[in-house]
Amino acid sequence: PANRLVAGELEARWNKALARVTEVEGKIAAHDAATLAPILDPGSLATLAADLKTVWAAPSTDARLKKRIIRTVIHEVIADIDPEAAEIVLVVHWIGGVHSEMRLPKRRRGQRNSTSADVIAAVRQLALIANDDLIAGILNRNGLVTGNGNRWTRERVTSLRSHHRISVYKPADDGIEPWLNLGNAARLLHISSRTLRLAAQAGEIDAIHPLLDGPWIFSRAALSTSSARAITERARQNPKYPTGSHPDQQSLFSSITSTDGCCDA
Repeated sequence: PANRLVAGELEARWNKALARVTEVEGKIAAHDAATLAPILDPGSLATLAADLKTVWAAPSTDARLKKRIIRTVIHEVIADIDPEAAEIVLVVHWIGGVHSEMRLPKRRRGQRNSTSADVIAAVRQLALIANDDLIAGILNRNGLVTGNGNRWTRERVTSLRSHHRISVYKPADDGIEPWLNLGNAARLLHISSRTLRLAAQAGEIDAIHPLLDGPWIFSRAALSTSSARAITERARQNPKYPTGSHPDQQSLFSSITSTDGCCDA
């Protein structure tokens, strides 16, 4: 008899739970039916597509987010090999039903894809002031890729450094960095970043500029030379045009020289 009472109680609780589940499912169905799906116009879709490229190319986008994007927009990818063209053929089936074909060169036996020596040299110099995350962003911003044609990530920069025995950037324990970027170097000299950059471009002070769209790098030793002091003094004496005379100003001495030459003739 005791077991029958327990069984009856359990059955009653089970039926009550099933009724609750049915009630909740009904509320969810009613809510879904009352919620209208948003209607996107073609312009909004085009904007989303442009934003997708921006998000994908952003240095802050990690592998996890890229995987989520791929799962959202791609149904499947079918790979095949074209032996005559020595290419890998990829057919991408998008969620919307469109198919795209991509062809990639197939690595031949014994072939090695090495990273450009210029990229390695740039990483060696950038590692003086930047960590691997920042270096990857700078390389991508300059349109540089790995030996296999991939975008740079922190992991790939770390692997490149390790392979070529390039030391990782570590802030100095005493806060006195041996290498400084443009902003920190300018603050050390008490001049503007523009003044120091123009001086570096003119060759008035030693500096490293590994990439066109990248940071300027200055050694602390170069900032204590007579050239650096001359730049600072010139900026102090002529704050409006710290890098020299106004570009539209004509040279008086060149005119005098030209006149004297004419008279001597």
